[in-house]
Order: sequence, then C-alpha cells, then structure tokens
Amino acid sequence: MTETTGVMKPGDTLGILGGGQLGRMIAMAAARLGVRTVVLEPDPKCPAEQVASHHIAADYDNMEALELLARECRAVTYEFENIPAGAARFLDERGLLFPGTMALEKSQDRLAEKEFIRQCGAQTAPFYAIGSDLDLLKLCEGGFDGILKTRRFGYDGKGQVRITPEMSREDLERAFASLKGAESILEGFVDFDCEISVIAARSRDGEIRAYDPARNIHRNGILDTSRLPSGVPSATIAAAKEIASDILSALGYVGVIGIEFFVLRDGSLVVNEMAPRVHNSGHWTEAACAVSQFEQHVRAVCGWPLGDPSRHSDCIMENLIGQDVDRFDSLLGKPGLSIHLYGKSETRPGRKMGHFTRLTGPAS
Repeated sequence: MTETTGVMKPGDTLGILGGGQLGRMIAMAAARLGVRTVVLEPDPKCPAEQVASHHIAADYDNMEALELLARECRAVTYEFENIPAGAARFLDERGLLFPGTMALEKSQDRLAEKEFIRQCGAQTAPFYAIGSDLDLLKLCEGGFDGILKTRRFGYDGKGQVRITPEMSREDLERAFASLKGAESILEGFVDFDCEISVIAARSRDGEIRAYDPARNIHRNGILDTSRLPSGVPSATIAAAKEIASDILSALGYVGVIGIEFFVLRDGSLVVNEMAPRVHNSGHWTEAACAVSQFEQHVRAVCGWPLGDPSRHSDCIMENLIGQDVDRFDSLLGKPGLSIHLYGKSETRPGRKMGHFTRLTGPAS
C-alpha cells in the first residue's frame, strides 16, 4: 500500500468520492497545483470524469474499487456527505480519508448534527425526533410552525415538508406519509432577518481560515444567489467565524466546510446546517479571491499551508438551475462576469447546471 502518513507533493494522486460538479471543481483545482486525481463515481458520464486523471466507474461500497482507490492515492476526500459508512471507514482506517468519518457521521443524520452543534455551544432551531405519525400529532397539538425533514439523505429542498399551525390531523398524517416512513426530525420555524454561510477550512496541523460570509437567497429550496458583502454587522461576522472555528476543532476536521446560519433581527445567530465539503455558497471564491474554496480544500487535505481567504472584489454569484443554463450565450458578453458550466449531459428542472459570478467592485 502507498505510504499515506506524510505530506503530499505535486505529482501525487488525490482520490475523490463523488463525480458531480463539486468533485469536478476539486479536480480542476488539484490539477492547477500539479496533483493528479482519481474519481470513484458510479456514473460513467459524470461531470468530474471530464477533468480527472482517472475515473473508477463503480459503486461507492464496491470493495475492489475501494482497494484500487486506496492503492493509487495518497489521500482521499469526498464531494458529498452521503458516502456509505463502510466505504468511509475502510479509507479512514488506512489514514486516507480527509475529512474523517466523524464529520460524516454527524452530518448524515440531522438529529445528530443538531445535537453536536449545540454541544459546540451554538444555537439551533428547536428540534424534535419523530419516529411515527403519533409523535408528529402529539407535538403539533395546538399548532406548530416548522419543517418536517427526513433525518438522512435530503438536500436542495428534498425530503422535507412544511408544517403550519393551520394543518388538520389529516394534513399532518399526509405530511408524515409523504416521507415514506423515514426517520424524521421536526424543526421549529426561525423568524430570521437573512441567511448567511461561512466557508472555512482547517489544515492537518490545526490552522483555521474562514472566508467572509455570503448572504444567500434560496428559490424553491435551492440556493439561487450568494452576495458579498453580506451586509450583516461586523460583530455577527466575527461570531459566525468563531462558531465555524469551534465546529472544525471539535470535529478534528481537515478540509473545507460550509456552515449555514440564520441571522436573527438582533444580529444573533442560529446554525441551520453544516456540510462537510466544499459548498455551493462558496463558488464565488473562484472569481473574487486569489485562493478559491476548491484550492483551499486541496491544500488542506494534501497537508499544505492554507491560502489567504480574503477577497479582492465584491460580487454576486448566481446558480444556473435547469433551463437557466440556456442564458449561457447572453451571459458570455457581460463585463466582469465569470461563468462555469458543469458539463452535465441532461438538463432537468431543479438541477444545478452551472453558475456565474459577477464582480461588482473592489472589496468593501
């Protein structure tokens, strides 16, 4: 087996579990730093396959594929959090996986994630474990304002349903049934002023650096735009970065993490969720920073010093979702605009097809 304990060097190989757009952008950043990449992803036509050095087209828990990945790579990372637990343990036990399994275990279960965030001293929305429709009916006696979510596998608005005080018993039973018996969590509604996210990184030796938080707007449960500067008070920005630092340290994390916050009317913060990977709300760093979140992630997992996360420009990042990608031609001539398409062969409603970032002036 390849020695894995030392710092990587240019010419070494980094493994990536997952071949979507995030894996693609990690591979592109690695190539700029002279690092080869091997992507393990079942889809033979995944976006990352177009740019990686090698693609292993196999299921994530295929042991032959995992053994091949372990032999070829000095380190392995992942682009999404729903990695099978056995595959993650196999790589972590060999000292290859960055971030490690602890981050996955917390983020794969919304209930465990919320409990962990509170243990780190941060606030969350009120939450309750839901094991049956009777649990839901009991908690909603007298009305409840919130969201019922599956504890696992939901993203971009999937696996969740809005709960309102006006819902009848029959409405609540239908809401629970819509999640098809999955273990669930009921989260109370938070009356917030805006949403922000902090993209932060921790190196192998414990150095932590955070980008300025973006103000995020969602459309149909999917991130639509991220704007810098966020416009929130400097004390709130400092508090968000401190919470991110506490979470990274508690996890013994290596790599980039995305942490989403609700900013309340008084400037205080509630953590919405964390994602143990590079994050959609950090795509703006490609155009507005010398070191993007993707390069920062590669630096961290390779054992290299982290880069400067400061931005040189204010900007707005916008996702191209579904048919939005048809705007491509009209966007190409816009001044101060950087566009990135993901190479997906099929356009579908709600599918992220690319993004663009428009620089709006020097960093303020």
